[in-house]
Amino acid sequence: MITELLCTAVALGLYLNTLDADFCYDDSRAIKTNQDLLPETPWTNVLYDDFWGTLLTHSGSHKSYRPLCTLSFRLNYALHALRPWGFHLLNVVLHGLVTALFTAFSRQLLGGGLWSLLAGLLFASHPVHTEAVSGVVGRADVGAALFFLLSLLCYVRHCGLRRDFQSRCGGSWCWGWMLGSLGCAAASMLWKEQGVTVLAVSAVYDLFVFQRLRFRQALLLLLGKKKNVSVLLSLCVLASWGVILLSARLYWMGNKPPNFSNSDNPAADSPHFLTRTLTFLHLPVANAWLLLCPDRLSFDWSMDAVPLVRSLADWRNLHTVAFYGGFVLLGLFGLQGPTSKAKETNGKAYVTNGKSITNGNGCHAPDTNHNTDQGPPKTTLNGSAGLHQCPPRMTLPPTQHLVLFSLSMLSLPFLPATNLFFYVGFVIAERVLYIPSMGFCLLVAAGARTLHIRLRTKGCRALLMGLCMGLVLLNGLRMVQRNRDWSNEENLYRSGIGANPAKAWGNLGNVLKNQGKMAEAEKAYRNALHHRGNMADMLYNLGLLLQENERLSEALQYYKLAIGSRPTLASAYLNTGIILMNQGSLEEAKRTFLTCADIPDENLKDPHAHKSSVTSCLYNLGKLLHEQGHQEEALSIYREAVQKMPKQFAPHSLFNMMGEAYMRLSRLEEAGHWYRESLRVKPDHIPAHLTYGKLLSIMGQKTEAERYYLRAIQLDPTKGNGYMHYGQFLLEQSRLSEAAEMAERAAELDQSEFDVVFSAAHMLRQASLNEAAERQYERAAGLRPDYPGCSDEPRGHPPPEREASGSGGQLPACSPAET
Repeated sequence: MITELLCTAVALGLYLNTLDADFCYDDSRAIKTNQDLLPETPWTNVLYDDFWGTLLTHSGSHKSYRPLCTLSFRLNYALHALRPWGFHLLNVVLHGLVTALFTAFSRQLLGGGLWSLLAGLLFASHPVHTEAVSGVVGRADVGAALFFLLSLLCYVRHCGLRRDFQSRCGGSWCWGWMLGSLGCAAASMLWKEQGVTVLAVSAVYDLFVFQRLRFRQALLLLLGKKKNVSVLLSLCVLASWGVILLSARLYWMGNKPPNFSNSDNPAADSPHFLTRTLTFLHLPVANAWLLLCPDRLSFDWSMDAVPLVRSLADWRNLHTVAFYGGFVLLGLFGLQGPTSKAKETNGKAYVTNGKSITNGNGCHAPDTNHNTDQGPPKTTLNGSAGLHQCPPRMTLPPTQHLVLFSLSMLSLPFLPATNLFFYVGFVIAERVLYIPSMGFCLLVAAGARTLHIRLRTKGCRALLMGLCMGLVLLNGLRMVQRNRDWSNEENLYRSGIGANPAKAWGNLGNVLKNQGKMAEAEKAYRNALHHRGNMADMLYNLGLLLQENERLSEALQYYKLAIGSRPTLASAYLNTGIILMNQGSLEEAKRTFLTCADIPDENLKDPHAHKSSVTSCLYNLGKLLHEQGHQEEALSIYREAVQKMPKQFAPHSLFNMMGEAYMRLSRLEEAGHWYRESLRVKPDHIPAHLTYGKLLSIMGQKTEAERYYLRAIQLDPTKGNGYMHYGQFLLEQSRLSEAAEMAERAAELDQSEFDVVFSAAHMLRQASLNEAAERQYERAAGLRPDYPGCSDEPRGHPPPEREASGSGGQLPACSPAET
């Protein structure tokens, strides 16, 4: 117990500084914009949506079905909304629990004392875990690991009680522990897909650790040539449950694999079989190197971060051959098993740390100090040993079997990421190594133990222990350093420039732009495009930055390049259309908006963002038609926008403009309905108060109309538009002095708005305040010298719908959509 507590304390201590970290990288899409976390969204949606909130059967779905993880995010959101510390705290607590369970499990394989402590400390401090623990999205891997270990521990207990159903020591509980193991395996898979591999790891444990069979014996048992009904029944249950879980998983996601872009997994997109084969063989080598030497870590390894292996002459093939050669040799060593009992123990035992440890291949004599866990005795294939008896204390498994089990725990959970069964949406993902690293830590600890036994001098053993502790210390220091990288997005992306410059520079540009560092952001975007010029998102983001800096011609050029790189990027069409509208190219703007509206929402990475951009395009197209006087056409477009808008779209401006169109057609009841709908979804929407007040005034409800005008002014008394509309209302009521007062206040507040200043001048003239009116006319002429009617009466009222500055009512430019 002390060993488990010590390792857990180290695990928690190393990650406490992450509690102040912000959301990073994938956290935004999985948490900030995921509608499944919101209280108003039915919790049952998580049963049908993928990890990112997209319907699982949608063609653009990632197919990552992790409802238990999403429910944990939803719990965090219910407790403290989007404050990051709570999300990070739960991640760290889960990591501490996993460390404790892994250390407890390693005691049954390595014995208590230094060796299980070493395994636990290696796991607690390994830097490759930083993405899984410090990145909130990595909770899927940590949660899956927790139930992975619980399932394995339940199965270990099942094996211990299975020997004899008639045993009074717990035979009646045997299959209860099996049910617990199966349930935890299902839960592990519902945290993350690779959790289902615990069933295969359990089978390896049963055959080679518990039964201690050699390969030939295990083969004979599985082929039915040697009878052990209870063992075969357990293995059949594991296999059947695995088939059921995988079949249900495949059915639930629509019997279709996910689609990924070529930048996510470039090797999968290669037309050359040799390139795909050599690259896929090399990627496990790259992952293994991250476990062996985690000096170079990155938040993202996509694109060209790991160049494709295109020919046999590539020197990296030597690494591939060496890796698989070593892996096969270790596997053969484990499969052969101890050749005889004499060879296992050599008839001698050495005492280390109060435990009796043999100098052979890892077998232990009985633990007289009671430092090892209870377990089953070494049995024959017929399972007759120990009949009608409680399980006595057992020796620890031979090194060969321990090596074989460690390799299985290392490799089997990694299999889904190898592209062997289906293509995955990443090149390397460090969080995927969270569960496999358990096998790696066991393997290192087993190797250190065996070497310690074989060393004869105290000095050599002390040196070995010093090296082991040095390894733990170096890992801990590297983890602390890496945690600093994950503390905020800027540090994270700067740390990734060496590994994946294109993606890192692009993401860094987004961060700098949000910080208001426009020149640095532009430089970062251009650096990203220098490394990879066809990234649609970066082209779009650079265009967006240039648009915000009013460099519209350059922005339009980059939007068109983004569309050429990815014709389904709806947000690029949206902002292209807005610029064309502002430049007066109305017909081209119409065509752009219509093209966007016709893009199918299939095979898109983020269909929700796509639908939002399409809805905004339809809104702006309707607005354009409305301003041109084509009200029926505008209403048709608005209705289409209402049908296509996603749940997260804020529809208040759309509803308000529908009311405007109906009012232009003198269909006042329908206009009122949509004004009220706009106020229902956003009660503080100022333009809807102004337009609804105008409608009520037309309908003769003057008192009610005045209440809405005053409410609009109360919501934002710093803007002149509300005063301007209220003044117009007062002018119509012949309340001239009050109207003049409102006009003066509006003109002072919005001195740079031509419509407001010009209308104020007209209202002052109507109130016979000619001197004040002349001052406002002069100010209006200064704002727009070429306007022909500065001495004439205005041709209309200032538009109440001012949702985007300088856009005449268009929706704001959207953030980049990943399509």
